[in-house]
Amino acid sequence: MTSSADPAGTDTDTGLLAPGWAGSAVASATGDRAYLRALLDAEAALTRAQAALGLAPAGAADAVGAAAADPDAFDARSLAERARSGGNPVIPLVADLTEAVGEPYGNQVHRGATSQDIMDTATMLVAARALDLLLADLTRTERALARLAAEHRDTPLPGRTLTQHAVPTTFGLKAAGWRTLVLDARDRIGTVRDTLPVQLGGAAGTLAAFGAYGAPDPVGLPEAYARELGLRTPLLPWHTLRTPVADLAGCLAFAAGALGKTAADVLTLSRTEVGEVAEGGGGGSSAMPHKANPVRSTLIAAAARRAPQLAATLYGSLVAEDERPAGAWHAEWECLRELLRLAGGAARDAAELTEELRVRPDVMRAHLGITHGLIVSERLSAELAPVLGRARAKELLTELARRAATEDRPLGELLAASPELRGSGLDLAALTDPARYTGSAGALTDRALERR
Repeated sequence: MTSSADPAGTDTDTGLLAPGWAGSAVASATGDRAYLRALLDAEAALTRAQAALGLAPAGAADAVGAAAADPDAFDARSLAERARSGGNPVIPLVADLTEAVGEPYGNQVHRGATSQDIMDTATMLVAARALDLLLADLTRTERALARLAAEHRDTPLPGRTLTQHAVPTTFGLKAAGWRTLVLDARDRIGTVRDTLPVQLGGAAGTLAAFGAYGAPDPVGLPEAYARELGLRTPLLPWHTLRTPVADLAGCLAFAAGALGKTAADVLTLSRTEVGEVAEGGGGGSSAMPHKANPVRSTLIAAAARRAPQLAATLYGSLVAEDERPAGAWHAEWECLRELLRLAGGAARDAAELTEELRVRPDVMRAHLGITHGLIVSERLSAELAPVLGRARAKELLTELARRAATEDRPLGELLAASPELRGSGLDLAALTDPARYTGSAGALTDRALERR
């Protein structure tokens, strides 16, 4: 067996066209070497589990474990090429591992298992290791957002609905909302991470081969196998019961979308003509030296756009015929790995984005005046109705709103000049101050920050 090194530089697992996940911890945890490591771990753990139950000699567990200990002793490229003959990489790997173990224990490798047992178990191992890394970056992100929300609890800015100024809100509430989505993603991923199972059923999910090899109670073997790997024991072999993969699809796609919400807002708020926030480390342009592009947000947004389609393929693989499927299972591998990488890369970028985000309260405050006070027309409608009557209040505000726009004058100034409001006792300066119409934004932010 030769090394998996690629001196010719033809490795296709570098992420050249995937800057969103290239170089991330999750990329390393899901690469070909990591997958090979997981496949070997699954094979070694199976022999250990059988030895623990007296179904294999203790020496076999040691021999298989020693042979499987170094992924670099196996040629990943050769395994990939030979996988075409059987449709999966486990078949050639078992042959190479058996050769590496040699006599007298080579015949204990993969004993009683089917390729899908090892492939599914390795996939769960890869997912578990990747999710641990992803969760760490989500924790960084939510902590950064908690700091932003607390610091800007009362920082007013225009609330925007359907792209237009609506009523004032606070940046603290906006950041608290971003954090809530991140915590939702964290909780969903954490739940799935804690329930990832081993796979062990033999050729058709009946455990028959293990009985044929002498196991008095084959049903107990999956539990021993799960203990060896730190995964859950499944109720049944799940060769065509793909709940674990569907759960991964759901939580990963949700995480990408949750982070995408933050990215979408930052992209809007960091536009040149808006400029209310800016990425701390904006990217440059190959042609325009003046630009500092919001690259972190751009890459997160790209991941959020791709994730649902990958999840859809994984959900589609739930329709798996018979006791082991042709095609449905095979369709999962690349999609799940890419989904792990996209979500992992997005979490890395989100941590960097939120930790370095620059907030510009002065710009936000200035933008509250763009509509000449019309941003508080909702409040004025409520305050003027008891004084003028509902119909007249609406009529007056409509007229003065038109004048504010055409005459380029503040609404408060026009209201103060209205004969109908003289002597009303209304504090028009306070009523037309957008910063004093943020409702319960502060209290809502406080409540959101209580969540841990």
